[in-house]
Parts: sequence; C-alpha cells; structure tokens
Amino acid sequence: MPVQVGDREEALKARARRVLPGGTFGNFPGDVIVSHGQGGRVWDVAGREYVDFLLGSGPMFIGHGHPEVLEAVREQLSRGTTFFANNEAGIALAEAIVEAVPCAEQLRYVSSGSEADLYAMRLARAFRGRDRIVKFEGGYHGMSDYGLMSLAPRQLANFPQAVPDSPGIPRAVRDEVLVSPFNDLEAVTRLVEARHEEIAGIIVEPLQRLIPPAPGFLQGLRDLCTRFGIVLIFDEVVTGFRFAYGGAQDYYGVTPDLCTLGKVIGGGFPLAAVVGRAEIMALFDRAAVGEDRFLMQVGTLSGNPIAAVAGLKTLEVLRRPGAYEGVFARGRALMDGLAAEVARAGIAAQVVGEPPLFDLVFTEGAVGDYRATLRADKAMAAHVNRAMRAGGILKGDSKYYIATAHEDRDIDQALASFATAMRTLPSQAG
Repeated sequence: MPVQVGDREEALKARARRVLPGGTFGNFPGDVIVSHGQGGRVWDVAGREYVDFLLGSGPMFIGHGHPEVLEAVREQLSRGTTFFANNEAGIALAEAIVEAVPCAEQLRYVSSGSEADLYAMRLARAFRGRDRIVKFEGGYHGMSDYGLMSLAPRQLANFPQAVPDSPGIPRAVRDEVLVSPFNDLEAVTRLVEARHEEIAGIIVEPLQRLIPPAPGFLQGLRDLCTRFGIVLIFDEVVTGFRFAYGGAQDYYGVTPDLCTLGKVIGGGFPLAAVVGRAEIMALFDRAAVGEDRFLMQVGTLSGNPIAAVAGLKTLEVLRRPGAYEGVFARGRALMDGLAAEVARAGIAAQVVGEPPLFDLVFTEGAVGDYRATLRADKAMAAHVNRAMRAGGILKGDSKYYIATAHEDRDIDQALASFATAMRTLPSQAG
C-alpha cells in the first residue's frame, strides 16, 4: 500500500523529533519540511507551494535553482569539491568582492557569518592591543560568546552593562563587551569618550535587524572611531550585496575599517568572509607582521571552490542592469501595501526596514532601537505569520527577504494573504 503524502510528512516530523533537539535544526520551526525550491518559491514534502520570503534566511538572493549557478556548480563538481588550498575560483571571488566593497582591500574566507564576526572582533582587539568591544543592544553578530551579548535581553540592564543571551557564556566575557543603544549617537559618544583607551572596536549592523540607521548615526560612528583610533566594524552578513552591489556601506555612504560578509556571497553554499583595510588584514599574514602579532585563522572549508563558483555567478547576475531596481520596486510595493492594509484595519503597526529586507512591527510610534521593539504585540505578529503561511507565504518570524526572482504575482499573493490575516485577527489573535 503506497504511503500517503500526509503520512510521510508526519513520519518525517516524528523522525526529526527523535534525533534533533526540539525536532529542528535550530533555525525554522519543524512543522515545515521543505522539499525543493525554484525561483522565488518553495514546496514542502506535502506538496504545498509557498512564495518564499525566507530565502534560506537570506542567501538565495537570486532565487532557488538559478540555472547559471547550477551549471557553474556542476562544472566545478567534476574538478573537485574542496582542497584546503588556494583555488582559482576562490581567488577570483575575492577579487570581485574587493572591487565591489568600499572598505575591502583584502579578504579572509571562513564558512559562516558567526565565524566572520568572531574573527572581525578578534582582529580589532589584536590590531589595537585593547580588549573591549562596543556593540549595540539588539544587534546580532553570530553565535560566539561575544556575539551573544545583549542580542535580545529578557531583563534590561543599565548601559553599558552587557547581558548574556545564553547559558554557558563565561562570566568574564560580560566585562569585555560594552553595550549602547542603537541610533543614540550621544550615548555611544559619552561611552567612548570615557573609556576609549580600553576599546578596540565598535561592531554594528548598518541596518540593525530591521531598524534603519538614523540620519548621521553611521557617519557619527565613523568620525568617533577615527578620532580615537578605534576599529569600526560593519556586520554586513545580511546587508552585503543586498542593499547595493557595494553593500550597506555603499548604500548609506559610510565606509568602515572592517566588514563581515556572508549569505549572498556563497550563492546558497556555506561561505563568509572578513574584509577590510590591508593594514589590519595583515595580521593574518605571519610574514608581514611577525610571530608576536600574527593572528592564526584556519578553516577546513574556507574558500571552498563550490561555494566560490556559486558566489561568483551570483555576483555576475547582480551586476546586470535592473537587478537591484527590481528588488527595490517589488519590496517597496509590498511595504506600501502592508502599510495601507493595517491602516484600513485600524491596527497600530509600523513597516520597518528597507525594500530588500523589512517587516511589520505591531506597535504605535517609531521603532528606532531594540527597546522600542519590546512594545510590539508578539501574539498579533505570530497570528499573522501563521495565517500567511496557510495562505502560501513563507517568511521568518520577523523578516521579509525580497529576491531578484520574485515577481509581481508574488507580491500580489502576499498582500492578499495579509488581508485575509487581518480579517481573521479579532477572533484569533491572543
């Protein structure tokens, strides 16, 4: 007797619960098991079709199964999958990134954004010979002990005290991270003026999760770091090559000393990088700086040729006329449509972000920092996300990612699904 689709889906979920904590990979809820994707859409193992605004949490910026990326990967597969040595594709991708990103003079590959952020902070500390890093409350910089300070603190502390977001982080790490409110240039200036001799670097997402920088905030950080000889790090794992071909630093017009890249540059494969000024990147070169200053960094899959050819082809596609214009037009159409729908429904909500990356925050008033997001109605957001998934829209808890592969019909379907969610809200939201 053939296995029914529903039975197979439930069997897979049961298998996952047996071998995976919580029944998931730790990313997306385990009630969706994706079978395959094409362009701007994915299908689950039960055959349900979704407009995909999750995009693998961002890497699939030119869509799933792009034929040119697949062809480049197939060609490389026949020549080898990894070497733990320099390869031509990795060198060529590094050249493309250095040419595109304003702060990039040299590059070092790693395999994940968490690694890239970890090494960027370590690089800043080694370069300046100081221990402390300034970050902004609510900013996400990977899964390292340093990165998981004051990402989403359940108990708010007085600035600049850091709050660990996970058990298992040594107590001593709390003293090495200083925390400031995002978009408050006066607060971070006071902090740096008082403690600049201890501070190696400031790390910031140019767009913090969804929250755009206030006018002058990023330039103010740049000026502050220049004034006190502090390394400015832009975490562009999410925004790199998404907001513009040169990333958020190009889009916002502010150049850091270092930045981290991931997601888009691997074309759907594990790849990330630390890039920046040659003077700082030289610490990765023992011959250039000597044994005492050399910063060791090794990764088995760093510069993997499969990821490199996928990234190279992705960047080639993004250089073509109209790529970014389409993303911004469709993103803006969805942002405007969502705002109009909540206004019609009389719901207090703000569309927060930029056209390639945004979401609704169900709250009154402007959302300019992490603490403003705590006012949001999380039950309402959860209801809307569930209702939209039932309407064939796949998105994360707090993001719409827009791809070059999305079409006008995808935006129309998303708005229709959202309108349905709004109509069911009074009886179902908690």
